[in-house]
Amino acid sequence: MKKFFAIGTALVMSAALLAFGACANGNEDTTGDDNGTTGGDNNTTTETSYDVYAPDGAPALALANAIQEQGDGNKFDFHIVASDTIAAQVTGEDPAADFCVLPVNVAAKLLGQGDVYQMLGTVTNGNMYFLTTGDNAVLTSENLSTLVGKTVGVVQLTNVPGLTLQVVLEKYDLDVNILGNDGEVSSTAVNLRAFDATNVTPAGGCDYYLCPEPAATTKINGTASAANPFKAAGSLQELYGENGYPQAVMVAKTDVIESDEAAVDTMISYMEGSAAYLASADATAVVDALAPFYTEGMTPSLNAKNLTAAVIANCSVRFTAAQACKATVNAFLQELIAVNPAFTTTVADAFYYAG
Repeated sequence: MKKFFAIGTALVMSAALLAFGACANGNEDTTGDDNGTTGGDNNTTTETSYDVYAPDGAPALALANAIQEQGDGNKFDFHIVASDTIAAQVTGEDPAADFCVLPVNVAAKLLGQGDVYQMLGTVTNGNMYFLTTGDNAVLTSENLSTLVGKTVGVVQLTNVPGLTLQVVLEKYDLDVNILGNDGEVSSTAVNLRAFDATNVTPAGGCDYYLCPEPAATTKINGTASAANPFKAAGSLQELYGENGYPQAVMVAKTDVIESDEAAVDTMISYMEGSAAYLASADATAVVDALAPFYTEGMTPSLNAKNLTAAVIANCSVRFTAAQACKATVNAFLQELIAVNPAFTTTVADAFYYAG
C-alpha cells in the first residue's frame, strides 16, 4: 500500500513540475495531433502566448490596434490595469508582463539597465491640455509669459505632466512657484498648484488648468452652457516641441526578445499601425475593443461618452522605434531629472532594443 502511495505521489509531483515549466516563460498551450491516424499523438504543437499590460487611460489606446489585428488569435493576452498598479507588472522575481506600456520615467527608473526588459519604442507623446475661462489668452510659444503672476492648477503636478510643464517654463526662462496649502502667490513667477481632475471647475480659483484627455474635453463640453464656461487654451505637447514629448513606452522581457523574435516583431508591427488605425477607427469600436480587457471591477476612464475622434487624436498615440527615439528619450529624462533628481534616472544603452 505504501509503495502504491509513493508512486502516486511521485506522478502528481511530476505533473505539477511539468505544468510549472510550461508557465515559466510565457504561457504554453500544448495540443496533441494524431497526424491523421488513430491512437497516436506523435506530432505535438506548442503555442506560446504572452501577457501584454497597459495602464488605463491614453496608454491603453496603444493596444487597440493590436487587439483588433490579432482578432480571435491567442498569441497575446491583453490586460488593462489601474495606472497605480502598472509598475507591479514588471517588478518582482517573476514579473507578470511579457510586454508592457509604462510611463517613461517609471520604465527608466525600474528597468533602465536593460537586463530584464528592453524598450521597444515610445507609444504616446503627451495628452495634456490647458483650460481657461473668460478673456484669458490661448497659450502659445509667443505669449507664454502671460502666465507670470497667474495660477495654473495642474493635474498630476508631481508626475510627468507637472514636471514637463516645469521643463517647458524653464525653456522660456520663466520662474516657477509651487503653491502649497498656505503658499503665497508670486507676482514674478508662474504659480503652480496641484489639482485632482475631479476638482477642476471654472470656479476652482485658478486662471488656467492643465488637464489630461479625455477629462479636458469632458470639462469643456460639460461647462458649455454655464455662465463662465471652460475653453481650450493650448497644448503642452506643442509648447514642448513639434512632436510632443515621450510620455509612455512599450517594453518587452529580454528573455522573450531572445527566444521569440517573431513575437516581438509582430508586436512592433501592431504598435506601428496604431496611429493609422486610431485615425480612422470609430470611437465606439475602440471602446468596445478595449472593454473585455480591463481588470474586473474597474471603471474605465475611456468610455462611449467621452471618447471621440478628437479626443483620440489628442491622446497622441504614435509609435517610434527605440533606436529612432533614443536621443529624444535620453534628453527628456535629463530634463525631468533637472527638475526633480529623484523622479527618474538615466538609462543604459542596453535599455534600447536594437532589433
